[in-house]
Amino acid sequence: MWRTSRSFAKCIRLDSTEFHFGPFNQFVQRRWGKPANTAQTRLEDRTRDSKLDRIAANLRKLRIILNLHELMSNRKRGPFVSVQLMSRWRNIVGLNVGVGEFIQKYPHIFEVFIHPIRRNMCCRVTSKWEDLMAEEAGVIRESESKEALWRLKKLLMMSKNGTLHVHALRMIRKELGLPEDFRDSILNEYKSDFELVDLETVKMVSSKDDERLGVAEIEKWREKEYKDKWLSELETKYAFPIQYPTGFKIKGGVREKMRNWQRLPYLKAYEEDNAGGFSRSSNVVERYEKRAVAMIHELLSLTVEKMVDVQRLSHFKKDFGMEVNVRELLLSHPGIFYISTRGKTQVVFLREAYAKGCLIEPNPIHVVRKKMLDLILVGRRNTRELQTAEELQRPENNLVSE
Repeated sequence: MWRTSRSFAKCIRLDSTEFHFGPFNQFVQRRWGKPANTAQTRLEDRTRDSKLDRIAANLRKLRIILNLHELMSNRKRGPFVSVQLMSRWRNIVGLNVGVGEFIQKYPHIFEVFIHPIRRNMCCRVTSKWEDLMAEEAGVIRESESKEALWRLKKLLMMSKNGTLHVHALRMIRKELGLPEDFRDSILNEYKSDFELVDLETVKMVSSKDDERLGVAEIEKWREKEYKDKWLSELETKYAFPIQYPTGFKIKGGVREKMRNWQRLPYLKAYEEDNAGGFSRSSNVVERYEKRAVAMIHELLSLTVEKMVDVQRLSHFKKDFGMEVNVRELLLSHPGIFYISTRGKTQVVFLREAYAKGCLIEPNPIHVVRKKMLDLILVGRRNTRELQTAEELQRPENNLVSE
């Protein structure tokens, strides 16, 4: 019986895949499922930007080193920590290798030595790194009265009710260039500008002092395009700069859709929705999503490196009134934003702010962090200069924390 049934078996080859049909499944209909089109698949199939990916990888190393330095600074028993204790911080800082292996890759930042009394392996940061950290703290302290206040006021003006959660600001504190104690040094210090409604909510007192606060950064680009390229107001009033990555394939009909989207009016980031939104107009969803694009674009423009973690960006959804899927929205506009997946986190970049892998308009905080990145990229090279008499004769009288 089995031999007889095998003689009736059929073999069909479709797209180099072989399917066997026999007496038990010859009447079974095979259904061909469509390929999944989700945010994860679009994220994997997107055109990658190697230069921005490289920046994201370097910034991740910088973030890990800053977290290690912060944990080491919190130890009150001495300026150095045992490597055995640091090995417990692997999951805290987000390392996928051992802490001992990681710190040995950067001898210009971490100095590993044997304690003269306890004879265990210890680690401390070098004087170069301490100088850079002090320089960054000085730049942030100088910008507290101007840049930090400016950024906080603009973020509060973009919010739906004029309030923001302090927790959301704390999540992107380094991206905004705010000091670690910004709650006390800025929010509580400048009571004429900010008011703490409760422990975790800040409110702007008055926004009528400076009319420039209500002007988005994108308006500078629109004015330049209008004057330099002699474009009409219809082409520039609601447009965004589009820069597709190298190798990006533009499908048929995309150019026409993008042209219509660029001309589509929307409620701008600092405009109040007094008329109840676009309930009485056409293209309601498109206008609402374009407003969300403008809000994210303005937030990224206010950051130091014009980039932020996607997960941390979602903490502003409620305050900004963006009832959208943030990652879906970012993936829908690859000419404006780019999501890098290098490392364990997803980082979104503002494309127009970068050219050839460098920030077009660097600020003082970015200049200092660029020096930190340069020191990280040195790696294990030029280590002879570390063997100086000054480094070898550093005092080691403090106890090692365990």
